[in-house]
Amino acid sequence: MNIDHESRGDGRVAEPVQVYLAPADQDRLGRLRDTLATTKSDVLRRGLEALETQLSDPDHHPALSIIGLFRGAAAAEDPPHVDAARDHDEVLASGEIASWSSGPGNDPPNEPPDGASE
Repeated sequence: MNIDHESRGDGRVAEPVQVYLAPADQDRLGRLRDTLATTKSDVLRRGLEALETQLSDPDHHPALSIIGLFRGAAAAEDPPHVDAARDHDEVLASGEIASWSSGPGNDPPNEPPDGASE
């Protein structure tokens, strides 16, 4: 790959950056350069772009991935007026209760088994 080091194609001038790499990272950079059949600079540019994409994509970013985590069966069944931020205990409790099976031995806590008297 032949890159004009004076221009990046978008009218801006590319600036040189000096990076110190440990021998293992230098080897990794060399392997990636060979595998991708490109320059070390291009490998680093691609790595920066991939990292930026990863950090801004909720499917890949650990913190952003919790957004919508509790949107499940319970949230779909809640009335539209429920404010999950304000009523989080109610939303979580209703989801837990909805997940209980009504089969024998799986009765919800604090409720007597079928046919038992208090």
